Amino acid sequence: MRSTIKITIAGVTMAPLMAAPALSASASAEAATTPAPAVPAAAAKGPSVAARSAYLWDSGAKKTRWTKSPDTRRPVASITKVMTAMVVLRGGHLDRKITVKKKHVDYAKSHGASSAKLRAGDKLTVRQLLNAMMLPSGCDAAYVLADSYGPGWRGFVAKMNKTAKQLKMTRTHYANFDGLPWPSQTSTLSTARDQIKLGHYAMRNKDFRAVVARRSYSLGSGGGHHAYKWTNTNLMIGSYRGTIGIKTGFTDGAGYSLMFAAHRGKRILIGVVLNSSTRNPNARFTDAARLLNWGFGVRTAEVYRVPPVPAGANID
Repeated sequence: MRSTIKITIAGVTMAPLMAAPALSASASAEAATTPAPAVPAAAAKGPSVAARSAYLWDSGAKKTRWTKSPDTRRPVASITKVMTAMVVLRGGHLDRKITVKKKHVDYAKSHGASSAKLRAGDKLTVRQLLNAMMLPSGCDAAYVLADSYGPGWRGFVAKMNKTAKQLKMTRTHYANFDGLPWPSQTSTLSTARDQIKLGHYAMRNKDFRAVVARRSYSLGSGGGHHAYKWTNTNLMIGSYRGTIGIKTGFTDGAGYSLMFAAHRGKRILIGVVLNSSTRNPNARFTDAARLLNWGFGVRTAEVYRVPPVPAGANID
C-alpha cells in the first residue's frame, strides 16, 4: 500500500499525491486532471499577447482560462528541460553523485548552447545538477543527467517520449534532452496545450518546485567539485508578485518562450507562451504578466516592468 501526501506551494495545499514515484499510477491520476477543452474564442475575451501560441490554466479549479492556437505544434526550445527534470525526478536517487565528463562540457560548447559552465571531473549530486540545468538552462547539465539516467541519452529520450504519452501529450515529440535544434529546428515539437499538461504535472512535485522557484543557487567548492553560482533565466522570479516558476526557452525556430506559474491567495495559475518574439527576450515575460493579470482579475492599470538581466546570467 502506498501512502499519500499533501504538498503546498507557497502556503497553498495541493491535491494529495502518491508518495512513491511509480509512473503508471501518477500518469493515471493526471489523466483525470488534464486541461479541459478550450473555451471557444468567440465566447471568451482575453488579454492581447504577442505569442503565437498561449495557454492559461487554473491549477486549483482544473480549468482552462484562455488560449491562443493551443494545438499548433511548435518547437519549445529549453522548456524541454521540464520533461528532462521530471524523468530524472521519477528515477530518484537525488543525492547520488555523478561525474561530469569532457563530452558533456564539449557538447554545450560545440552547439553554442546555454551552459552551467560545468567542469570535467567535478562530482555533483543529482539535486545540484537539476539546479544547474533548470536555473541557467545548462545544456551541459542536461547531458550529464540524460547520460546517467538513460542510461545513455537515446534511452533517456525514449523515456521522455514514453512519459509524454502517459500524460496524454498526444502532439508532442522529443528528439533530444534539452530542446536544442538538432537534428533540425522542428525535431522536437509540442503544443501549448500539451505543455500545460506537463507544467501542471511538474508543479505537483515538491523537489521540482523547490528548484524552479529559486532566483539563484550557489555552491561552494569542496566535496569533489569547483564553486558555482547559477542564476535563474526566468526574470519573473522575484519581480512579478507570486511567481513560483517555471522555465524559459529560446532557439531561432522556437522564438522567446516561457512556461510560468504564479499564485495569488489560494489561486494558482500555470501558463505558457510560445514564440512571443524572435528578437525581444522580454516579450515572453510581458505576455506572461498580461495573462496572469487577466487571470487573477487585476483591474488596475498594473504594468509589469521586466528587470534587467543580472550580471553574468544567461539569456535563454
